[in-house]
Amino acid sequence: MARNLGGFSFAEMEIRSLKDISFDALYTAWDEAFKGYAASWSREELQKDLRRRGYTPELSFGTFDNEKLVSFTLNGIGTFNGIKTAYDTGTATVTDYRGKGLATKIFEAAVPYLKDAGCKQYLLEVLQDNTSAISVYKKLGFTITRGFNYFRQEADKVQMKHTALLQHEAIQPITIALKTDMTALGDHEPSWQNSFESIERAPYDFVIAGAYNADKLIGYGILAPATGDITQLAVHKDHRRQGIGSAILHSILQSNRSGKIKVINTEETDNAITSFLEANGIPKCGSQYEMILPIL
Repeated sequence: MARNLGGFSFAEMEIRSLKDISFDALYTAWDEAFKGYAASWSREELQKDLRRRGYTPELSFGTFDNEKLVSFTLNGIGTFNGIKTAYDTGTATVTDYRGKGLATKIFEAAVPYLKDAGCKQYLLEVLQDNTSAISVYKKLGFTITRGFNYFRQEADKVQMKHTALLQHEAIQPITIALKTDMTALGDHEPSWQNSFESIERAPYDFVIAGAYNADKLIGYGILAPATGDITQLAVHKDHRRQGIGSAILHSILQSNRSGKIKVINTEETDNAITSFLEANGIPKCGSQYEMILPIL
């Protein structure tokens, strides 16, 4: 049975699923909507990001004006903290259509479909200085669950600190098959896009370096070479401040093919990772909130 998509009434405009839209049309709308933003995405970067974040076209929605996509929310579907979750992997509106509440209408139209698909919660991230968006999300029922920092640097400006490893320590390639051992080393639950579930959606897009003390894994780092995105980096608490993290960073960056380095969504309460990244020439550029809405 067809469902009324939010009672949208602008002439020649409608909200519908993105299941039939081509990637070319999607990228055109994305590029236009994010034009002028500090961050930018190439076609390859957007394809890789959407795959990694679990983008599901049939559960993503957009506003169309005479078949032109002018506003959209791209939803990823997966598991977060053991709960089936919808994740906002990108919401935007092209310039001429802003201020009309299109994003809210899309969200309201999408929720019943997400509920029918078994999703129990909706997860998103928003810049902390985007107070208007935060206000809208709170009115919709979202609550702030965590604060994140993000870091960016040109690849040739990273200033890695070099520390010699001890004789019984070594850095070597490892695979996602060791995720249980890696999970035990971190202090925080990774954000959606940095989770092992996200990495497993596109394992060949990543390189992973493990630090060993004899035969024991004591640290690791994960990099997406095509985008310069460091998704995870952790060292066992008993082996920190000994140069292990810098050795891991140096190892994974040997595979980087991007002109930039990004570290998105570290816990803002984690002063150690902030100090580590800034000491290696990767400065903090801003902060986000993680927000969650139960789907009842």
